[in-house]
Amino acid sequence: MRSDLMEFVIGQRVARMASVDTNGRPHVVPICFVLDGTSVIYSAIDLKPKSVETKNLRRVRNIANNPSVSILLDRYTEDWAQLGFVILHGAAKVLAQGAERNRAEDLLRKKYSQYEKLLQPGAPMIKINVGRITSWGNLTGVSD
Repeated sequence: MRSDLMEFVIGQRVARMASVDTNGRPHVVPICFVLDGTSVIYSAIDLKPKSVETKNLRRVRNIANNPSVSILLDRYTEDWAQLGFVILHGAAKVLAQGAERNRAEDLLRKKYSQYEKLLQPGAPMIKINVGRITSWGNLTGVSD
């Protein structure tokens, strides 16, 4: 990943992850995430309110059936010269246990203080191996 893309991605606090169900219907959810290195994204399945058990979450079912996902990170401002977005296309899987899952939890806890209360120890993590990147606009920062 180019350095300007990395800087833009690292600077974002929320993204949107799109997965696809078995009928080809897209499903998009906001995610908290962390970039590990240049091509791996982790996101937790945290304790924010959900209507079903983790294993029945639509994103979890979708990933189990089709690991292809896209993650949109964007910046909107009224000054359209400052607009920008990055889309990370990759393959996702759910990590239920192990050293990599533990590392993902540690990285997410460092980025988001809210996870002190909203991330159950041992919570499942979603790992996305980024394979392709699409970007557009001003990714170098908003000028004053």
